[in-house]
Amino acid sequence: MRVILLLIGLVNAACIAKVSAQKCPPSFKILFTTTKGNYIVEAYRDWSPLGVDRLYELVKRGYYNNNYIFRVEKDYVIQFGITDNVKNNFYWDKKSLHDEPVKQKHIQGTVAFARSGKNSRAAQLFVDMVDNPKLDTTMRESVHGYPPIGKIIKGFEVLIKLNDTYKKQILPLQDSVYLNGNKYLEKNYPGLDKIITAKIIQ
Repeated sequence: MRVILLLIGLVNAACIAKVSAQKCPPSFKILFTTTKGNYIVEAYRDWSPLGVDRLYELVKRGYYNNNYIFRVEKDYVIQFGITDNVKNNFYWDKKSLHDEPVKQKHIQGTVAFARSGKNSRAAQLFVDMVDNPKLDTTMRESVHGYPPIGKIIKGFEVLIKLNDTYKKQILPLQDSVYLNGNKYLEKNYPGLDKIITAKIIQ
C-alpha cells in the first residue's frame, strides 16, 4: 500500500512539475482595449523569459481588465497594473520575479515591468512614451535597468490621447490604490483612462 501511495505521489509530482514547466509561446500579441481606443503589444520571450511568462499568465487570468492607467507622463512613461481587487494585488506582489538582464533598448513604445528594489517585478507595466536610454542602465537598489518584455506594434497614437491631467507632482499614491482599488482613483483622480480588457490575440 505504501509503495502504491509513493508511486501516486511521484506521478502527481511529475504532473505538477510538467504544468509548472509550461512556458508561453516565443512571441504573442495582446490587444488592449481602453477608454481611448485599442493598442497591441507584441511580447518576445527571449527578451525576458520570466517577465514574458508572467505577462502571459496575467493576461490569461484577466488581470489587466478594468485597470486604470494611473500614471501618464507623455514625455516619459505611462504605467498601470494595480487591480480593483486588493487580495489580487497583494497575491501577485508576493510572487515577485527574479531580476533578469536588460537585452533590449528602451525606445519609444517599449514595454517593461515596473520595479522598486531587487527581485521586485510583479504585475505593474510601463510603456516608454519616448526613447528612455537611461532605463537601460540606471541603477536602483543595486539592480541595473528594466528588462523590456515587448513593444507596441499598433495603436501608439491611442496612448498619446490618454488623460494626463495629473502630473508627476500629483500622481496617485500607489499604496492607496493597492488598498482601496478603483474607488480611490475615481474619487481623487476623476477622468483617468482605463484598460477595459486585455486579451491574447492570434
